[in-house]
Amino acid sequence: MTGLSSSVGVEGAAGGRGLGPRAAVVLVFGASAAVLVVEIVALRLLAPYLGLTLETSTLVIGIALTAIAMGSWMGGWIADQVDPRRLLGPALGVSGAVVALTPAVLRTAAEWAAPVLLLVAAATILVPGALLSAVTPIVTKLRLTSLAETGTVVGRLSGVGTAGAIVGTVVTGFVLVSRLPVSGILIGLGALLVAGSACVEWRRRGWRGVPALALVVVAGGLGAGVAPGGCDAETKYHCVRVVADPDRDGGRTLVLDGLRHSYVDVDDPTFLEFTYVRAVAAVVDAAFTEGEPLAAYHLGGGGLTFPRYLAATRPGTRSLVSEIDGGVVRVNRDRLGVGSPAGVDVRAEDGRLGLRRLEAGSRDLVVGDAFGGVSVPWHLTTVEALRDVRRVLDADGLYVANLIDHGELAFVRAEVATLREVFPHVAVVGEPADIGLAPGASGEGGNLVVVASDRPLDVRATREALDARKTGWGISGGDRLASWVGDARHLTDDHAPVDQLLQPSNTQHSR
Repeated sequence: MTGLSSSVGVEGAAGGRGLGPRAAVVLVFGASAAVLVVEIVALRLLAPYLGLTLETSTLVIGIALTAIAMGSWMGGWIADQVDPRRLLGPALGVSGAVVALTPAVLRTAAEWAAPVLLLVAAATILVPGALLSAVTPIVTKLRLTSLAETGTVVGRLSGVGTAGAIVGTVVTGFVLVSRLPVSGILIGLGALLVAGSACVEWRRRGWRGVPALALVVVAGGLGAGVAPGGCDAETKYHCVRVVADPDRDGGRTLVLDGLRHSYVDVDDPTFLEFTYVRAVAAVVDAAFTEGEPLAAYHLGGGGLTFPRYLAATRPGTRSLVSEIDGGVVRVNRDRLGVGSPAGVDVRAEDGRLGLRRLEAGSRDLVVGDAFGGVSVPWHLTTVEALRDVRRVLDADGLYVANLIDHGELAFVRAEVATLREVFPHVAVVGEPADIGLAPGASGEGGNLVVVASDRPLDVRATREALDARKTGWGISGGDRLASWVGDARHLTDDHAPVDQLLQPSNTQHSR
């Protein structure tokens, strides 16, 4: 964030005497850091309502950049019209008040005024972002005392602003988000900005206006505590809630960012509530001898529903789980009461990296059930990732993955096409209308399960297992599947537009 006032001379000299070089550095550095803190935290605050998708990230980044541009431009222009010393305190104070109110305002809007959520979100990012971005051109105006030092002053403050943005990004991503709730970060930042405003205003004309802003920060803190949409826990990636099932004593639903990701029965690991989990169990039952222990690897853990099922129904099974969110692992232990069952090893790591560390031919079964927001992370869907899956499977190994899509099912078709590039035998399991088994019918999409192996798949046994578990689903493979996939392009590390292929939907998914 940079800005330059072309007016120098007597007025600039007077302003320069009112703001020392150290104060200028602190103001520019702090304001620039604060803009990036707001941007990163806003992504997490909106994820429960808009999903953690490429579109959401693009929207927030676009709004933040707009705020920076507007603030830099307007801040420089206004600083040429009025005494810039009158602008610094209000810019910091008002931005702090808005930042502190943001958690309560956004969560209330999401609950009671969802249609205007985007407008509210834009305002809560634009207002503080623009005000904070205006600090740099205002300070630059105050520090310019002659044309001879223009390059030095502008270059120094530009560099300081960039350094502040870097520090704000790194500290937020690596420190704040892992240790503090989102609302705590924003309320704390708001309080710091109001305190900065108080310091600036006190030097200039006393404390007028600051107490009112401080009260707004307090109101923001109280509002965040009572606003709807709160979390039982906030992790690096998710707003987490655990919801008890009123109809089943041991039933618990793990909700991440407003979406149902897992259902577990803490007393009975063989109870499978969600249809797609029963479908995965049916596929595994048809592929392997009943009760046979397996060496399994799970991309994504959620509530550990399926690893617990395998441990209970196939004694001696060894399951390794890669769950990127260590906070979810802690919730499993502390709130779901499932911990790490015997034979289940849970690692907080990215699935693609965990997959890479496995030895060739070391697994009988690989289960894909990883989601970022409403979609499978794109880097787990590509030819390159699936070649790694095939590498770790033994000759009779099986890959089974949960996918979600809607509308024309463009993503699932592309993923099946990708699997067919890697494995000789592929099938898709889902509602008959979704996978082309009900001619003339049009499905609505939702969960579908893909299956792949180097050995032929027993379609008949799988269909019988699906029926036995009362899923109502069918299985499609061979030429019928090829016709269903059509001319869908396979996905690669170089081109995997997963978010664009997915059809928008408000349907909640589950793990």
